[in-house]
Formats: sequence, structure tokens, C-alpha cells
Amino acid sequence: MPIYLFKNPKTGKIKEVLQRMSENHTYSEDGIDWERIFTIPQASIDTHIDAFSETGFRDKTSNKKETLGDLMDRSKELSEKRKDIAGEDPVQKKFFEDYSKTRKGKKHPKDPSREVKYNKNMFSIE
Repeated sequence: MPIYLFKNPKTGKIKEVLQRMSENHTYSEDGIDWERIFTIPQASIDTHIDAFSETGFRDKTSNKKETLGDLMDRSKELSEKRKDIAGEDPVQKKFFEDYSKTRKGKKHPKDPSREVKYNKNMFSIE
């Protein structure tokens, strides 16, 4: 049975009361009707995904009816978490290395190790 919180309007005392979900959620004591306090549910469902586990991400997201954009957002959040923990994202680093290998050494446009070469004369004003 769930616990419901009620507050005495005169004294401010808070009391926990066990009631069935099918009951009318009211409480009175000594002729005083206590006010019900509504709280945020304490349930958490699939809120923690191990940032370094590919199978954990797949298991947590496989049964959800999320859009591709939702999955991309969640993937980006986990990438940021990996960067905070390890200093760099090993999954992203591996992706950039594999990209480079399959394209004869060409770097991905978003690869941070990519060197941008500028022509010195390109920006000169004469």
C-alpha cells in the first residue's frame, strides 16, 4: 500500500498515512481535516545507462518508441559523459580512426586531430 503525506493546517505537523489506491485520499484527526501533500514520484525507470557499454545503450533503447533524433541526443549525452570521465571519448576516437583507415588517411570533418592547413598568402592584404 502506498504512503500518502498529510499536513495539519493548524500545527504544520506532517503525518504519513498508509492508504489503498482505491480509497478516497483524505485524513482527519480530532475533527480537523488534514491537507494532502502531493509529492514527486520516487520511481526511476531506465535513467542510468553505462556510458562505456555498447550493449547497455542497445538494451535500454531497443524497446523504446523513440525517434532517431531522440537516440542521437542520448548518444551525444553519453559521449559528453565519456569525455568528462576519461578526458576523451574512446568510442568517437575509434570511429574517427576507422573512418580515416577506410578513406586512405582522409580525416573526418569533425575529427579534432585533423590539421587545417592555411596558405599564408590566402589572408594577406596588399
